[in-house]
Amino acid sequence: MLYQSSFPLIFNMTCIHSHRKTQSVYSTWSQCVQQHETRPMRILKRTVSGVDRLGIYYPVLQVVVPVVTYAAVMAVYVHNKGIPWEVQQNGTLAPVDRLRNERSESPTPGLVVGTEPGAGQESAMFVHAQSFEDLTADSEPTTEPEPEGETVLGESAEEEALCLGAEQETQEEQQPEVEEERPENRSKEEDVCSEVWRSHRKHVFVLSEAGKPIYTRYGTEEALSSTMGVMMALVSVVEADKNIIRSIHADGYKVVFLRKTPLVLVGVSRTCQSDRELTRELQYIYYQIVSLLTLTQLNHIFQHKQNYDLRRLLAGSEHLTDNLLRLLDRDPGLLLSAVTCLPLASSTRDLVSSSLQAAKAKSLVFSILLAGDRLVTLVRKKDQYLHHMDLHLLFNLVGSSSSFREGEGWTPICLPKFNTAGFFHAHISYLEPASDLCLILVSTDREDFFNLSDCKRRFLERLSRRTAYQSLKEALKCPSYSVTQVNIPELRHFLYKSKSSGLYTSPELPLPYQSLEDQERLMGLYQYLHSRLHQPTRPLRSIYRCGETENLLAWVTSGFELYLCFSPLGTKAMAVAAVNKLLKWIRREEDRLFILSPLTY
Repeated sequence: MLYQSSFPLIFNMTCIHSHRKTQSVYSTWSQCVQQHETRPMRILKRTVSGVDRLGIYYPVLQVVVPVVTYAAVMAVYVHNKGIPWEVQQNGTLAPVDRLRNERSESPTPGLVVGTEPGAGQESAMFVHAQSFEDLTADSEPTTEPEPEGETVLGESAEEEALCLGAEQETQEEQQPEVEEERPENRSKEEDVCSEVWRSHRKHVFVLSEAGKPIYTRYGTEEALSSTMGVMMALVSVVEADKNIIRSIHADGYKVVFLRKTPLVLVGVSRTCQSDRELTRELQYIYYQIVSLLTLTQLNHIFQHKQNYDLRRLLAGSEHLTDNLLRLLDRDPGLLLSAVTCLPLASSTRDLVSSSLQAAKAKSLVFSILLAGDRLVTLVRKKDQYLHHMDLHLLFNLVGSSSSFREGEGWTPICLPKFNTAGFFHAHISYLEPASDLCLILVSTDREDFFNLSDCKRRFLERLSRRTAYQSLKEALKCPSYSVTQVNIPELRHFLYKSKSSGLYTSPELPLPYQSLEDQERLMGLYQYLHSRLHQPTRPLRSIYRCGETENLLAWVTSGFELYLCFSPLGTKAMAVAAVNKLLKWIRREEDRLFILSPLTY
């Protein structure tokens, strides 16, 4: 057997000439095996200590014995556990895939990246991003964080007053205000001098470096041209002194500037979001514009005419930016830099993925199947990765237009985190007119429409012949799950992100958060906790926060981020105890909630 022949091999490799010493150490190894020792590190320790007692100090032996012995010891351990082995293509031995079962039976969820619940078994689908730091790295100075491990209960009076504008600090922390409910279709004809316009809690302005207005969230660009001119003047005055203006804090407002030549983006907010998170939202708006034009074309335009009115090229695309801003207020995925999956049995998801993998074309880079705002599966070209921001822009493109339901769409799109210089071409269509299943095929060839249309046909034919298609349709009837499945008293809602896979999961919102106003209020609380955990000058590992309507706990490790919302009757001890129970539940359900084995072409 493998473990019986490994030890003589070690000594043949090291060319040990002392036959007596070799036999003695070999007997130590044999005793371990005969005693059916099942702990790998104990065998390794006994064997290597036997080598030390015999006085074998050959340099090669000291290196080879621990390494090869440990490999053989792991074989003993796996053999005793009854795990079958198979020969891989490279000639090495590896156990047959039982990872899902063993992970679900793990007594403690992994805290280290790559071992946490939801971590992919193979290479990830996305560019690795621990959080949203990579989105702001080019505009934010790096700061040495304080040592991690601090647990915060409540806030200081100074921080609370700055964040919430409170005149007095109570013993229990107050709720941060969030933006009021607003209709889906906002009027662009609001009077910029009216109280209605001033009452909005977050404004976004985009202008050129010449001060030309490009976009405003509320009101019209023409009415705000003088205001944007003042904003550009502020930027220019500060830059004249060889400085960079990043933000202004005054009278409860935060004015955040993002200079992305040839554009300037400004956010004015009186929410509790940090400067860094507001900058991240401006980054999304910037990349939304780049996705429509490419950075190369954008630079070319303003190099030839600095006062060019970019609204000519962006006419008709305002609804994309409007919808993206609504997603930033409501979608946890954009906050966490992650994507959520449609809960689906792993066998069904694997069949859908393999069917999508089989329907490939030479120019195809990404094949993405969506169910509403949830990811069903993603198949990518080998060594090509998709960034979360690019996928969110694709989500926004599909969700902002109903025209894709009328037939097969073919549109150029720049994926700015992949390549800002050129366009991909996306074939977008729904599998059925009344279905929420949307297929996005991303190609490098602008003339490849008919090939990708054939890919869709082959995928649908292959999928229709399998029972997985019916199972997928059944899953669409219940695209989420209830928090009651976790069986944790007082738990209302949670967000869990696996950092290594770039995926997150959360249940449907319960009864207390059915109105749009309450949903945005809860999202505001999550944004506040997120900003505290990722504060550049004082990052936290965990924070517990009490309020009148709910209590919240946030915890971040190298492997995952977790945000929990409890009823106000819950206690801190109850919240801490709920964490481990929730992580175990996610571990058991991870093959249904996450994509553990992404496929490639």
